[in-house]
Amino acid sequence: MFIFSFLSIFEWFLSAIIGIFIGFSKTGISTIGIFNVSLLVQIFPAKESVGVMLPMLIIGDIIAVSYYRKAVVWRYLLQLIPWVLIGILAGFVVLWKVSGEEFQLVLGILILCLIVFQFVNDFYKKKELKLFSSKTTKVFGPVMGILAGFATMIGNVSGVIMAIYLFSKGLPKKEFIGTGAWFFLAVNLIKIPFYIHIDIITVDSLKYNVMMIPFIGLGAFIGIKLIPLIPQKVFQVIVLVLGALGAIALISPKIF
Repeated sequence: MFIFSFLSIFEWFLSAIIGIFIGFSKTGISTIGIFNVSLLVQIFPAKESVGVMLPMLIIGDIIAVSYYRKAVVWRYLLQLIPWVLIGILAGFVVLWKVSGEEFQLVLGILILCLIVFQFVNDFYKKKELKLFSSKTTKVFGPVMGILAGFATMIGNVSGVIMAIYLFSKGLPKKEFIGTGAWFFLAVNLIKIPFYIHIDIITVDSLKYNVMMIPFIGLGAFIGIKLIPLIPQKVFQVIVLVLGALGAIALISPKIF
């Protein structure tokens, strides 16, 4: 895949930032995951970057679950399991069959769609409307589950979808983060054999992951301490805008 020792100083610096953001996304704002994906693709090819990121996400998941282990609403997760598995299988087929350039396009389009989805959700939430409420349609849960499984499989970018799903359940912040943490740990562990099978998790990529552990831990610590103090909406808008720029770079790299 790559020899991590060949990375430039700037790429190592960017890697450290990504590690911190991954940790922060696991104990703070999950939608920053879109930004992490956009950054990592600046270092590695789009398809390979998905495999590089997965072990780092699992490290962050373990930290988050350890801290929020009691703040979880299991029934909301159990309702999603069969639909998430369908989405994961569909995403695996896409990930396995498409070329690197085609995957980069798919990933960029998906990220943009998720960002638009989040902005629309925020708009309706301000209007106190229940656009994405589970009570508005019987297919809400299944659709969210399939989308989450597909998005996490092809690009580790299901944070926005899960945020919308969990918001519809009216969870307090702590339960919101804790329930999401258990979900991501479960699905990310399921994805490991698939990624190994298509050779995007390798011994070389795992060496890179090990070196990122301190930065992921630092980001998780920052999230735990700062998330109650940060205006979430302002920060989320900034992250989504930057994520959108990263997605555009994936779709039309010549622009940047």
